[in-house]
Amino acid sequence: MEETAPHSRVSCTNEYGSLKKVIVTPPDYMKITEPINETQKHYKNSNINRERAAGEHAGFLDILRKNGVEVLELPAFPDLPEQVFTRDVAFAVGERLVLASMEEPVRQGESERLKEWLDMYSIPYERSPDGHIEGGDVLTDGDVIWVGRAKRTSSDAVKDLKKRFPGYSVEPLPLEEDILHLDCVLSILDQETAIVYPPAFSEGGLRKIKTRYPVTIPVTENERFYMGPNILSLGNRTVVSLPFQERMNNELRSLGFHVIEHDFSEIIKSGGSFRCCTLPLIRD
Repeated sequence: MEETAPHSRVSCTNEYGSLKKVIVTPPDYMKITEPINETQKHYKNSNINRERAAGEHAGFLDILRKNGVEVLELPAFPDLPEQVFTRDVAFAVGERLVLASMEEPVRQGESERLKEWLDMYSIPYERSPDGHIEGGDVLTDGDVIWVGRAKRTSSDAVKDLKKRFPGYSVEPLPLEEDILHLDCVLSILDQETAIVYPPAFSEGGLRKIKTRYPVTIPVTENERFYMGPNILSLGNRTVVSLPFQERMNNELRSLGFHVIEHDFSEIIKSGGSFRCCTLPLIRD
């Protein structure tokens, strides 16, 4: 764990600014117990090799630090096998950190652990919205808040966000039932560019995305299943991506992005990748 206490400032206005500070949790107790998404069902029998997952995660944190990101570690707890995916437990909108409300019982204890940690370091946060909402369903870009609407985020939560953030355009995007979170099918790379898995969206939702982001990189079902869209932007057109996503990575490079490839093949067995494993507090 980092020795210096985190500063209480929160500031995230988009998905692609220079990443300065994130909260992570090591995969010390990572395990597929009852499968809660399609990917976990696929890997239920082989499950997670924790030693391999720990090595992948440590290498990922090295990449973050080498790129100037301050990494704050929230301790792992034995009763929380999904805790490595810190992105889902809260989300930042501008200078406000909002607690999520986890839908699956196996994940509900994560919120209380995060609250205790935030209180310990005097980092301010707001209560969870009404209903259910998870951070993987929330992507921000300037004055727009994109919200995925499938199993994990409810209409009540969307209504709450609209009241809570009147200066923003809250844009719900209905998703197909088999999609876990919005960040599994949409990644915003800059003001004009996005990675998209088109079959996840309604015609109207896809039209909204393409209107806002005229340069789209579509991914296939296979690329989507193996977490292609769930990359992490470090800022300055630099992203962290999986090495076996060759076609997508080459397309990113052709558009001028610097792609850092890192193996996360053990961690993605539980249904999340690089974005899922980081909760940004500051992007400049």
